[in-house]
Amino acid sequence: MQNQKSPYDSKIWLKSYDEHVKPNLEYPKESLGKLFDNAMAKFPERPACFFMEREIPFKELRDYIHRFATFLQKNGLKKGDRVAINLPNCPQYLVAHFATLLVGGVASGCSPLLSPTEITYQINDSEAKFFVTLDAVYAKVLIKVLAKTPNLKCIITTNVSDYMGLSKVKVILGKLIGKIPKGKVTPYEGKMVIDFLDVMKTSIDFQEVGIDINKDLSLLQYTGGTTGLPKGTELTHANIISNMVQALTWLDALEAKEGEFNLSAFPLFHLAGLFMGMATLYASGGQILIANPRDTDHIIKEMMDKNPRLMVNVPTLFLSIKNNPKIKDVSKSTFDNLEVYISGAAPFPAEAIHDFEDSMFAKNKLLELYGMTETSPVLTMNPYYGKKKVGTVGIPMPDTEIRLVDVETGEQVELGKPGEIICKGPQVTRGYYNKPEANEKTIIDGWLHTGDVGVMDEDGFITIVDRTKDMLIVSGFKVYSVHVEDVLTKHPDIELVAIIGLKDPDRPGSEIVKAVVQLKEGIEPNESVKETLKKYASEHLSKYENPRVWAFREELPLTLVGKILKRALREEEIKND
Repeated sequence: MQNQKSPYDSKIWLKSYDEHVKPNLEYPKESLGKLFDNAMAKFPERPACFFMEREIPFKELRDYIHRFATFLQKNGLKKGDRVAINLPNCPQYLVAHFATLLVGGVASGCSPLLSPTEITYQINDSEAKFFVTLDAVYAKVLIKVLAKTPNLKCIITTNVSDYMGLSKVKVILGKLIGKIPKGKVTPYEGKMVIDFLDVMKTSIDFQEVGIDINKDLSLLQYTGGTTGLPKGTELTHANIISNMVQALTWLDALEAKEGEFNLSAFPLFHLAGLFMGMATLYASGGQILIANPRDTDHIIKEMMDKNPRLMVNVPTLFLSIKNNPKIKDVSKSTFDNLEVYISGAAPFPAEAIHDFEDSMFAKNKLLELYGMTETSPVLTMNPYYGKKKVGTVGIPMPDTEIRLVDVETGEQVELGKPGEIICKGPQVTRGYYNKPEANEKTIIDGWLHTGDVGVMDEDGFITIVDRTKDMLIVSGFKVYSVHVEDVLTKHPDIELVAIIGLKDPDRPGSEIVKAVVQLKEGIEPNESVKETLKKYASEHLSKYENPRVWAFREELPLTLVGKILKRALREEEIKND
């Protein structure tokens, strides 16, 4: 590990950097709240975001943020207090997030897809005092679990249509036919429940808060793990600032030009989407908010109307856009204006990349990257101008150290040999909130162990060759089989269960969750039992965690020490493929 002549210590990847990227960068010393506020004030008339036929300039967004920040302070938020944001991509998410940072709060993204059990866990584990959510989620989910969230003091509800530019007739029709979710918000004793629009009536009078960017948290972002429940990843202001500067420097985009917009359908509650939103605002650029990533008709329309410079998505969505017949309506000038397609969160097979680039007039424009919540999130990226190696996730960011080590011995592996990716850098988390055992296993001698296995070539490019075996990728979301198994085995009919991933033929790089179940003695594997298990899963797991395929065995294969032998199940699937 201490060999100074190793290719990792000599950073062989530096020779592959674009000319404009330096190995070491300068980073701002101000807090995120100040940096974002300054970026909005710099170009007040520029569009900050577009959402369903509405354009919001920076001066308007800044006003909303200041009102929300004042509301938080007036209702007891102190530096370090958590604000959980449980919304799809919409202007309200941006307002709540940036306002939280402005007054020293800690933002915590929370998926609206979570089950009541999972939402309760995240609220309590994060010790959130404020919760921002949709009226539909409040009425259908949250109100049922409020008695179990003693730390939660205030719930702010909104309807996704509140900041749309659609006519009242379209909004009413959308709610009637179910395209716009809605729910009745009723009071709850002992907690403040207030509408977002009422929060916006707050007179601006917030107080600045002193922030130590190296110590104070900006985000408590939840991520799964190979064991147990999701963990809150602690990310300081300095973590996010450094990664924004690294990524924007890499993309030669530290300051957006007039009329430059970015489009991402990554959810803002996912760090990839949130990071794109933060980096875009930091550069005083505009962003196109996509509430429903499955609506590729809408995405294509926004492409044609707004001519984005950059698009960030998971591979499956890029392929869905490519395969939509309406893509033929997009003009050559729109494609020419799109300088880069950034892909992450799941593997993008090389053949599919070539097909995508050929179909979308995007030769050498698709740029794969690699990272995780624990790295704020970007760790490596293919060069922006220089040679991209299709099938790799590129080379390490500036100021970032990476080694590939033997999983068993911890010794560095030779170039071309597979090893676990471990890393250091200003963007790397200091650890998980209140999870000392997980920290001991993940951060060793100052190095973050990613659990991913890669190979580095002679130019420093990394290819991911394996993932932690118990982790699946479903449409860009990480699904941890041990967590799903832990939930399902609580059902009284299940003796043992193994979760494995199947290749999704309709979505390259994505998987289908399969549950292989051994029922308790006396329980027959009939359709009634299967439906009961499916109902139980839908109530206790996120939509993307729910098994789509169910199989039943009299006995599951076990190792000599009694562990389920998943390798045997995977091998069976390969044989039957």
